[in-house]
Amino acid sequence: MNFKEISAVVEEDFEAVNELIIQQIHTRVPLVEEVGKYIIESGGKRLRPLISLLSARAAGYDGKEHINIAAVVEFLHTATLLHDDVVDKSDLRRGKATVNSVWGNAPSVLVGDFLISRAFQMVVSLGNLRVLGIISDATNLIAEGEVLQLINCRDPDTTEERYMEVIHYKTAKMFEAAAEAGSVLAHPANNMESNFARYADHLGRAFQLIDDVLDYTGNADEMGKNVGDDLAEGKPTLPLIEAMKRGSPEESELIKKAIKHGGLDQLEAITAAVQNSGALDYTLKAAHHQSDMAKEALSGVPDSQYKDALIALADLAVNRDH
Repeated sequence: MNFKEISAVVEEDFEAVNELIIQQIHTRVPLVEEVGKYIIESGGKRLRPLISLLSARAAGYDGKEHINIAAVVEFLHTATLLHDDVVDKSDLRRGKATVNSVWGNAPSVLVGDFLISRAFQMVVSLGNLRVLGIISDATNLIAEGEVLQLINCRDPDTTEERYMEVIHYKTAKMFEAAAEAGSVLAHPANNMESNFARYADHLGRAFQLIDDVLDYTGNADEMGKNVGDDLAEGKPTLPLIEAMKRGSPEESELIKKAIKHGGLDQLEAITAAVQNSGALDYTLKAAHHQSDMAKEALSGVPDSQYKDALIALADLAVNRDH
């Protein structure tokens, strides 16, 4: 199944999420609405809302509140993108100019704050303390993950363990919250929401690991961001960490210097070192392991078209080129 086929399983729900997002982005402040619409409508698969919708249905939920949760997840994710682009000084996102490069840093940060506050208004409107707890805990941990990444930035001594901790907090946690908050609406038996949470945690890790591989093998037009962005920002991702272990002393020193100082002066040489050392294969293997663990987490979930779609999503996460 491709992404379009997977999302078609909850097509009506997906359309309702899009309608709710447009409705909730409305505000009395024109600049907030202008910037909000720009980033919300700038592309992206809305993967996290999809995970929330599929998890709710797979758990047996037949109501409408999962629409609200899916929109909340998208708002929170979009807010992190706005803030990330300011921190990383990025100028390209999803193939379009970033908000900070068009309007400046202040509107980017403040609209991100608006989206976070609007998301929590929407969660509170559900009157479900369990869902509120899941979303608020995830938001807090994601913020911690951003700080952890900042600490690791330009540190060539970052270990694989420290790196995996960052992607658990910064990337996988939002996947996990989306799945758990959606499934808990069904009040599933035998604590089944934990199956969906584990699934999405592993899926998020797999997704990020493949992103890290694509930073050295992808096409800028397809990815919607510049190749080598992570290296330019001095981020020690797993391909770089592993290449420093496996490469020659000269290659390791080259990568260390690039992480410390950032920039793309040696991108071609570093890309060759990453590819020739086997670091990309190592990262791909780690991603496939996470994908397999994601699918295994669903073994206790009853069979349905929604479960099949979640399994297909885990396969798709590691078999993509952008």
